[in-house]
Amino acid sequence: MTSLPANVSPLRQRMIDDMRMRQLAPQTQAIYLHIVREFTRFLGRSPDTATVEDLRRYQLYLVDHGGLHALRPLPRWQSCRPTHSSVPRRMTLATVK
Repeated sequence: MTSLPANVSPLRQRMIDDMRMRQLAPQTQAIYLHIVREFTRFLGRSPDTATVEDLRRYQLYLVDHGGLHALRPLPRWQSCRPTHSSVPRRMTLATVK
C-alpha cells in the first residue's frame, strides 16, 4: 500500500490501491473518487454500509437532479465492493429516456 495522509480511511486506501493495480489513468481515478465522495455525502455515512435501497435512492436522486450520467463510469469494484449480503453482485442502472 502507498502511504497517504493519516485522514485517508482504509476503504478509500483500498480503492486507490485497487485502481493503481488496474493501472487506471490518474484522471479516471480522480473521477471515481469524486463519484464515491458524492455518494458518501448523499448517504451520510460510509459507502461500505450502503444497501441496495440506498443505491436505488441515489440513482433516483441523480435522475431527479440531472446527474445520472455520473454513474456510468463506475468501476467494477470486485475487491472493494461491500460484502453486505443484501448488495447484489451487479447493479443495473435505470434507462433514462
